[in-house]
Amino acid sequence: MKSKIYRLFGRERPVHQVFGGGKPANIFLWRNKKVSAGVLGGATAMWVFFELLEYHLLTLVCHGLILSLALLFLWSNASTFINKSAPRIPEVYIPEDPVLQIASALRIEINRAFAILRDIASGKDLKKFLTVIAGLWGLSIVGSWCNFLTLFYISFVLLHTVPVLYEKYEDKVDPFAERAMHEIKKQYAVFDAKVLSKIPKGPLKDKKKV
Repeated sequence: MKSKIYRLFGRERPVHQVFGGGKPANIFLWRNKKVSAGVLGGATAMWVFFELLEYHLLTLVCHGLILSLALLFLWSNASTFINKSAPRIPEVYIPEDPVLQIASALRIEINRAFAILRDIASGKDLKKFLTVIAGLWGLSIVGSWCNFLTLFYISFVLLHTVPVLYEKYEDKVDPFAERAMHEIKKQYAVFDAKVLSKIPKGPLKDKKKV
């Protein structure tokens, strides 16, 4: 029998399905290059505005509204003098269903995160606990180097580059990742034997027995 091919993080589905298989997956995996480039360009422009030029979000929103309202107001009043139709200002409203769907999906993910944190804090899985602590510690170090906006932008750029590169070269990346995971498990086994196994896992029982 043919041995099962190792896939990064033990995934069994294609990368596109891992990302949900919808429009977000198409954007992150550059299925439509114009849309993906537009989204990444928009995020870059926002980062340049707010981080490099030190423009504030409230100031940008107010200036945008001032310019839009001024142009529409002048156009509406000038149309009577130049015998042209007034601008058709669309009615903008937020539909209820998408908001409820987003809120429901966000609630599910938050509850799942709380459940994972509770499971880690219960002390059942020491390996998962150490992994999360190391990840949070690394994230705190990165956070001390840059602010939240820059960190968010870096994460956004990575989402637009790493998945598509991995999908393209997954047959070369997965064997390397398999060897790396094997080495990590090997080093963890040594660490477990020398350190973790010597840590008391609970109160001593039957201490009064003779």
